[in-house]
Amino acid sequence: MADILFVVTGAKVWTLNDGTEHPTGFWAEEALVPYQALTAAGHRITVATPGGVVPVADRASLTDPATATALEAVEEFRRPVKLAEVDPADYAAVFYPGGHGPMEDLAFDADSGRLLTRVLASGRPLGVVCHGPAALLAARGEDGGSPFAGYRMTAFTNAEEVQGGLADRAKWLLQDRLVDLGADFQEGAPWAPHVVVDRNLVTGQNPASSALVAAELQKLLER
Repeated sequence: MADILFVVTGAKVWTLNDGTEHPTGFWAEEALVPYQALTAAGHRITVATPGGVVPVADRASLTDPATATALEAVEEFRRPVKLAEVDPADYAAVFYPGGHGPMEDLAFDADSGRLLTRVLASGRPLGVVCHGPAALLAARGEDGGSPFAGYRMTAFTNAEEVQGGLADRAKWLLQDRLVDLGADFQEGAPWAPHVVVDRNLVTGQNPASSALVAAELQKLLER
């Protein structure tokens, strides 16, 4: 049994390039499926958000009533701790779900960036899925560069953003930014499960990859 930290966006909107605030939050499946898998394996979950705000799920991810009901029953999402007060050394693994929310807050959050840098360097498992890798953009090494440069990874792709209908309204696209920071971006087929493991970093491309990310985290925890 291990303690695992879920770092979740606190954003409720995603600001588009025309200033429009698009309703968002975290993507329910990407948080709930790993939560269920990891707690079923006996692990304890702590949720952290910027400022300790209670996170909201993107309404578009709650179209299945069963998902909404299951998420409402998860107490940890109703009582998050403050991200700035988290010591990553207290956790055996860290996980970031997506939703467009991380592109609004975690992509620029220095506390999250420092946590990611420490976890990556520690060798402890780090799982990130869909738009969650936006948080990697805030991480900095001692030389000012990204500690994730050179890592193989995946995330929500430009193709998926185009097919989702928001690419032409976004201020920036996640795949582009990850390539710019020096990541070896591994793109899978749109919407199909796709996971990349490089050392202690596990990344998933989209919501369908959530269960596989959790499974790979579990494998790393068992080593």
